[in-house]
Amino acid sequence: MNDVWNQIRLCWTWLTASAQWHGEDGIPHRLLQHVIYSGVSLACAAVIGLALGLLVGHTGRGGFAVVSVANLARAIPTFGLVVYVVLVHYSITAALIALVALAVPPILVNTYEGLRGVDADAKDAASGMGMTGWGVLWRAEVPMALPLILLGLRTSAIQVVATATIVAYPGFGGLGRYIIDGLARNDYQLVVGGTVLVVLLALIVQVVFAALRRLVVSPGLLGTARSS
Repeated sequence: MNDVWNQIRLCWTWLTASAQWHGEDGIPHRLLQHVIYSGVSLACAAVIGLALGLLVGHTGRGGFAVVSVANLARAIPTFGLVVYVVLVHYSITAALIALVALAVPPILVNTYEGLRGVDADAKDAASGMGMTGWGVLWRAEVPMALPLILLGLRTSAIQVVATATIVAYPGFGGLGRYIIDGLARNDYQLVVGGTVLVVLLALIVQVVFAALRRLVVSPGLLGTARSS
């Protein structure tokens, strides 16, 4: 127990030290880098995952193949993928591509499952009102599938925030820089401090998506997707 309290005290001392809030190695700069890496990766993954998920979910064509490949991609070791891609082409772009590849599957699978789970009677009613195929998609299917779609986005966002720490391993920035450098120096205060910052960022992402869910999802659908 004393060791735990000592680690908490050391972490608090590190976080509150004025030196940690200035310069290129300061928390604001590293946090901004981490948010940019995560945000760019998530945005690209959302474009790809939502587009494919909406397409196969609405048409029903190729859904099994696409979802099978997406689920298979989840088994790829995160660390190995990032390091391999960066070693093949050493650049931050390569690292972000690896993060995108890891973030696409949850978005794609949840979007597809959300659309396929929409009640057939609701789609028939929308068609009976004179809606075109795109009208049925955007005005009936997407609103009803929104809880699962947001769940997929939230899952990917948290995964990207946590995985972006690995981007620091090849020599790039972000909050992972504290963890990698701390391990290299046997400075566990630095490791614990960096880990706490990543956890706090992930919790903030969780809260943002919870608020977004309550804001955009119809109250009658709030119970259709459970927290994971």
